Amino acid sequence: MTSPFHRAWGLVHSLLPARADLALMGRAPRRDLLAGLTVAIVALPLALGFGISSGAGAEAGLATAVVAGALAAVFGGSNLQVSGPTGAMTVVLVPIVAEYGTRGVLAVGLLAGLLMVALSVARAGRYMSYVPAPVIEGFTLGIAGVIGLQQVPSALGVPKPDGENVVAIAWRAAGEFLHEPNWMAIVLACGVVGLMLAGARWKPTVPFSLIAVVVATVVTKALHLDAAMIGHLPSGLPAPSLGFVHPSEVPSLLAPAVAVAALAALESLMSASAADAMSVGQRHDSDKELFGQGLANIAAPLFGGVAATGAIARTAVNVRSGASSRLAALTHAGVLAVIVFAAAPLVSGIPLAALAGVLIATAIRMVEVGSLRAMARATRSDAVILALTAAATLALDLVMAVLVGMAVAGALALRAVARQTRLDQVPLDRGDHTAEEHALLAEHIVAYRIDGPLFFAAAHRFLLELTDVADVRVIILRMSRVTTIDATGALVLKDAIDKLTRRGITVMASGIRPGQVRTLDSLAALDALRANGRVYATTPDAIHAARIHLHHAGVLATPAQTSTAVEEPVR
Repeated sequence: MTSPFHRAWGLVHSLLPARADLALMGRAPRRDLLAGLTVAIVALPLALGFGISSGAGAEAGLATAVVAGALAAVFGGSNLQVSGPTGAMTVVLVPIVAEYGTRGVLAVGLLAGLLMVALSVARAGRYMSYVPAPVIEGFTLGIAGVIGLQQVPSALGVPKPDGENVVAIAWRAAGEFLHEPNWMAIVLACGVVGLMLAGARWKPTVPFSLIAVVVATVVTKALHLDAAMIGHLPSGLPAPSLGFVHPSEVPSLLAPAVAVAALAALESLMSASAADAMSVGQRHDSDKELFGQGLANIAAPLFGGVAATGAIARTAVNVRSGASSRLAALTHAGVLAVIVFAAAPLVSGIPLAALAGVLIATAIRMVEVGSLRAMARATRSDAVILALTAAATLALDLVMAVLVGMAVAGALALRAVARQTRLDQVPLDRGDHTAEEHALLAEHIVAYRIDGPLFFAAAHRFLLELTDVADVRVIILRMSRVTTIDATGALVLKDAIDKLTRRGITVMASGIRPGQVRTLDSLAALDALRANGRVYATTPDAIHAARIHLHHAGVLATPAQTSTAVEEPVR
């Protein structure tokens, strides 16, 4: 028998990097190094832009990309995942910065990291696969809208208005622009967007985001434009920041930390799954991925970084650039670190409008029109789930949007399952009976077959249909095709039997599955039938008993002789 210590060590060991994963880094180092360099070039403007958008500053975005990118690459569960600051996470961080300041963001990131490590230990990664596809598509569409709207003030060259709702902020920024237009800012932003979108269609492998930012920076310097559009970066990586919030403030940060952890887990596993789909022979480990992302989020705040996740866009670039191991993601983090230390003065004059253009183009490219169209055309329920999730993402916080999408998807799924429950009148086995007896049986004995699940979502309709029966002396409930029954279904069945009995109708049941007996017995649903011996193993037994009952009641002149089944109730 293994000791608790050995079980704990086995659990921890299963979450640490495997020797095979590390050995894989030596198989094609040149290809991985080139892929990592390509990803770093693409990630640089994104890290700057997302850091600024979060409210923590460009240096926070770079620190996150370096520290979290390296740790998630080593300890994560995917060989191809690239991690860092993302647009989805900035949406969650903005209100935290507004309420608690930068220290609050750092504390939330650390708490979220601890929660993610706990999720990995609890083996929660497998449950992320239950998120429906329309929820993911609607979530992605909503995030793209939020990211784009967040950039409107910088793209228009106006100060960011106060507020938290991105739609209201964008609207007020547009009003300020009309009052005092800054045409050069909008020209720079639109130019970057146009170059990135056109370049992606022409040469997808070329990092047009960096080219666009360089061109915009050169133009800004050459024309000596207003410094209001310039983003200033530090000369090096920020010193470790241990200035967290006071311990008394930690309880108020737990809810934001849960939101950040949930979003980081969801986005990271979605990105890892996307990497698997784009590659050949690669499969990520969900629990290891949560563990690696948790460690990354614990460490990043210590270096002034913010919460990080797996980045779908950068991961896609990594796969398409030929990456085959974790070395590519490590190279990406190393190149960014070199840029921070050695080339910070070269990027200190990047216009904010240009970074806004990069993020707007990124948001546009996040929207897969073909996928959205196909999802919307699949079923009406899928279209509703997608639209509501996207709308909730714009109007509410992201975790709430996912919960709304999941709730709507669950409700519609229950509705669809409930509709599968049918109560069908089925013909009786007439055998060699006379025409007169046929008429009596057809008039006074009715057999109903219940098909599908009998649970809370279908129970009310079942009760209405069953108790609406008229001109019947005996009802046989054939239950062999009931797939599942819950407490509500059992209570409704009991209620229906009581109502029919009070109307003078004899109710019998047949074919009850053994797995459903416990639920029915716990709520005494069939006690009245069992007390009178009216629960039968098979339908022929119930029909024979019904004919005998009608004979004793004087409805049939003579008892039927076509069946010799013994009237024996099922216990």
